Amino acid sequence: MPPSAPDTPELNLEATSQSDKTTSGTPPKRGGAGGGATTRPMFYEYQPAETVRAQHGTTLRCKTWEAEAALRMLENNLDPAVSLVYDELIVYGGAGRAARNWKEYQTIVKTLKNLAPDETMLVQSGKAVGVLRTWAHAPRVLIANSNLVPAWSTQEYFDELDKLGLMMYGQMTAGSWIYIATQGILQGTYETFAAVADQHFGGTLAGTVTVTAGLGGMSGAQPLSVTMNDGVCLVVEPIDERVKQKVREGYLDEQARDLDHALALCEQYRQARQGWSIGLTGNAATVLPELLARKFNVDIVTDQTSAHDLMDYLPEGDITEVLALRADNPGEFKRRALASIVKHCQAIIDMQTAGSVALDYGNNLRGQAEKGGLKVRDDNGQFLYPGFVPAYIRPLFCEGKGPFRWVALSGDPQDILRIDRALLETFPDNKMLARWIEKAQAKVPFIGLPARVCWLGYGEREKFGLVINDLVARGEVLAPIVIGRDHLDCGSVASPNRETEGMKDGSDAVADWPLLNALANCASGADWVSLHNGGGVGIGNSTHSGMVIVATGTPEKAERLKRVLTTDPGMGVLRHADAGYEIAQNVARERGVQIPGRE
Repeated sequence: MPPSAPDTPELNLEATSQSDKTTSGTPPKRGGAGGGATTRPMFYEYQPAETVRAQHGTTLRCKTWEAEAALRMLENNLDPAVSLVYDELIVYGGAGRAARNWKEYQTIVKTLKNLAPDETMLVQSGKAVGVLRTWAHAPRVLIANSNLVPAWSTQEYFDELDKLGLMMYGQMTAGSWIYIATQGILQGTYETFAAVADQHFGGTLAGTVTVTAGLGGMSGAQPLSVTMNDGVCLVVEPIDERVKQKVREGYLDEQARDLDHALALCEQYRQARQGWSIGLTGNAATVLPELLARKFNVDIVTDQTSAHDLMDYLPEGDITEVLALRADNPGEFKRRALASIVKHCQAIIDMQTAGSVALDYGNNLRGQAEKGGLKVRDDNGQFLYPGFVPAYIRPLFCEGKGPFRWVALSGDPQDILRIDRALLETFPDNKMLARWIEKAQAKVPFIGLPARVCWLGYGEREKFGLVINDLVARGEVLAPIVIGRDHLDCGSVASPNRETEGMKDGSDAVADWPLLNALANCASGADWVSLHNGGGVGIGNSTHSGMVIVATGTPEKAERLKRVLTTDPGMGVLRHADAGYEIAQNVARERGVQIPGRE
């Protein structure tokens, strides 16, 4: 467990707020679904008259495809079909924004359109702060979001800066413009539940019931992933419209009328050994203890609500009153949220004691419950129920595997389907990959710009990146393809309560690795690179980096693709080999990853 941070110095609240510089920069108090501070300057007078959506086709508004790609991905993040709270530029994860406010959004757009082929735009927490003369092969955009000096890196200090209009929360892919809606974490979630099935249920989730919570921007991945592994999933969500939205999108099969109806459906599909997902409008802190009281047989229990910021976790109570409380009395809202988190987390622990397989899915629920006084660790300092990475995903990280993704800038789904075919042709012996593509084509809707995600490892990403670039060069896809990944990757994050929980050598909190990852991607020729604090688990709890490179079909880009898509997953092999994982050390030897001091 990492040491506690020093006491946080007090923020100078006498500083001039940016909201003082505009007559219409502060929105009214919010009672809607978005989280975070309620008085931050948003400059709504700069909000575009037409709803923001990514441009499709081959017409450039920028001077390069690289800058155009960044612009389209920024627009795609904000598309109301993709984003969580459009008016507030919130993409997902409670308060993860694509830009600091509407004024800064307009400045970023204008800067991208004017960016020369040898210039780089600097973005500081959602605000374009400079353009530098660099090189044509240097990144077009460098992004830093939410980063604070460690002793000051607390939610409270960040919130004050946010209210002053000096910062924004970038989450992971919201502020780095590579979010692809719920699909972004879908295969990783699918792989996790496949590993749960292998370890505990004979290779399939058929005949099992998984209980989880949360249907925000990313949370629809869990019910769909469970059903793709042939299991039944009951997911609890306090906001009724979010349940309905996930049914409309196809990430959720059915909405239950009430708890009795939900449990009857769970038993019906459990007995039929048929994959099916049921959404229930309610609060996990209320529903999970009720399941325990009824002795309902839960095979797997997890969670994916936004818990990293107490302003994003909706406590028990009438939803209208709860949302009003958040707007009118944030302090009391946080107190009630923490109390509900404690109940929620205790119910998961109790379900594990009763025989359920329990796993944390990386939203810092356990960490918040610990702050609320709940015992969440054993006498050795290990969590009472594990995170999904150490329990199921870390062996993949050791091989340099992680959530590799690509997006069709043309807007044509046929481009993605053509790349799907190329993927299967490139890796014909990968049966897991073939099964994933088959299921994804059948069940995963395209939302916003068409995209695909799959887990590829060291050597595989480089190989397939060149295949994509060749498809662009030959005109087999209509426009260049954006290639990126989640910040949750094998070598790009330090997060002691999630990706780096329980590292073999105790290096959970060492943040040098994501910093080196960002530097290495810049040196290798990525098109935009980002470095964030806090995504997924909250301010001060993680450091992570992202990279994007655009396959334009040129020989010059092929060379950069080879370097970036080798360097980036190579960081995962290096990080885990250094921590003492034999799988990573063997991969390094077998695939020629150079590690000084090792034979």
